[in-house]
Amino acid sequence: MVNTSTLKTTNAMCQFVPAAMKLRLHFVVDPMGWLCISMVFGVWLYNSVFIPKLVLLPHYNEGHIPWAIVVCYYIASALCLAALLRASTADPGRLPVDPHIPHSEREQWEMCNKCNLMRPKRSHHCSRCGHCVRRMDHHCPWINNCVGEDNHWLFLQLCIYTQVLSFFTLVLDFCQYYYFQPLTGLDQEKFTTRHELALLRVSTLTGLVMFGGMSSLFYTQMTGILSDMTTIEKMSQFSSEVYSMKRSWQWALAEVCGTRWKLLWLLPLRSRKPLQASHHFRTHV
Repeated sequence: MVNTSTLKTTNAMCQFVPAAMKLRLHFVVDPMGWLCISMVFGVWLYNSVFIPKLVLLPHYNEGHIPWAIVVCYYIASALCLAALLRASTADPGRLPVDPHIPHSEREQWEMCNKCNLMRPKRSHHCSRCGHCVRRMDHHCPWINNCVGEDNHWLFLQLCIYTQVLSFFTLVLDFCQYYYFQPLTGLDQEKFTTRHELALLRVSTLTGLVMFGGMSSLFYTQMTGILSDMTTIEKMSQFSSEVYSMKRSWQWALAEVCGTRWKLLWLLPLRSRKPLQASHHFRTHV
């Protein structure tokens, strides 16, 4: 008997251009998750609206900063939003109800004692989503989704681009306080001008929190990937002799991102395909 959950998950297939690129969408109905991801989106929106309005565009208009800085800021902001949307809606690796198990791999599968379905080893049952996820790392409420085999690379991108955008914001806040020349064309009647100090302090605080938190999270994720251990396996105190292997950081990241092309590791608008291991490496089911 399959265990049903109050948190239901909806899967869909979405066709993008080019036609060969198919992105599997995955939505988790969880009010707490919606609240968390709304807070993250609010921080992104705040720093993508007020910082350009207070610092970036006024100083650009008066010739204090070059156009390349403005372009780089908006690119970092767009990539951060794209990574957030993709990580929160991508299928983390949900197992089908009736999976096809090759006869040669049957020993690598086991029965889940919660949903009574067959799953590969290193899979885990998520109590929030109500189903098993291949090589599940953890359930992240801030993206309202599990982090598993098929969207781990998107979660890494979210960490990277959030660090970049937060650091960019902190640098602009610092320059506004101590480096940039005073603006001559300010309208003191505008709300943003009258409350500039308070708005910049909020931006600085959120920037410090996001940069520090994401840097710590990115470090733990990278150490897990390089040691071939998921967060759940670390918390469960699995023996490192069972799953750990000696492999280069290039292969470890290529396996997570689904491609050996390093430039594509940083591109969120693409699909992921499992790598075919060569004879020099071995992979897990």
